Amino acid sequence: MTPRVRTVAVGRPRTVPGPRDGESTSTAIWKEPVEGPVAVGAENLAGDEQADRVNHGGPEKSVYAYAEEDLAWWRAELGALDDQVFGQNLTTVGYDLRDARVGERWRIGTALLEVVQPRIPCFKLGLRAGDRAMPRRFVAAVRPGVYLRVITPGTLAAGDTITVLDRPEDGVPVAEVFAIFHHDRARAARLLDAPGLPSWYHEWARKRLV
Repeated sequence: MTPRVRTVAVGRPRTVPGPRDGESTSTAIWKEPVEGPVAVGAENLAGDEQADRVNHGGPEKSVYAYAEEDLAWWRAELGALDDQVFGQNLTTVGYDLRDARVGERWRIGTALLEVVQPRIPCFKLGLRAGDRAMPRRFVAAVRPGVYLRVITPGTLAAGDTITVLDRPEDGVPVAEVFAIFHHDRARAARLLDAPGLPSWYHEWARKRLV
């Protein structure tokens, strides 16, 4: 199957009940599918925002993609799930995102995007899923999806083909980055083989080599 985008979704921050009784929090993890071409800006899709700009968004987390194949795996494990439960901007079909390499580049519509890093879950994923254990389940599953940076702005839409223009064959897959960070820290040096990772990953890895 030719890789393509099944759904494009965006969302703005909303206030929802927090993880503790009586608390509230702001989050933009609730995304809604949109039709037609969507503008891809320098750091996000048109109509998409982040509530917490310290931990979400920015040039190294501009667009979040999650695979339909991974959603199917979750449904086999947990039963019915909302298509947008992971708050992804792009739902992809026909490409194993676990094997996407840090630094590979995709052409979607007229936009050029680059794979940067896996998603590290926080408590807001549990709020969106209605399951406080979801962040822990997400870590165990090693199906993190990918964050993309925008190399060239443009437009994209549901149904567009994903063309992998440049794929470092000896590059580090995002699932391996995720697994090392969460499960196999003895292999931290491997992350130094991925120059396209955010610098904090390299700092984290070097500390474990001392």
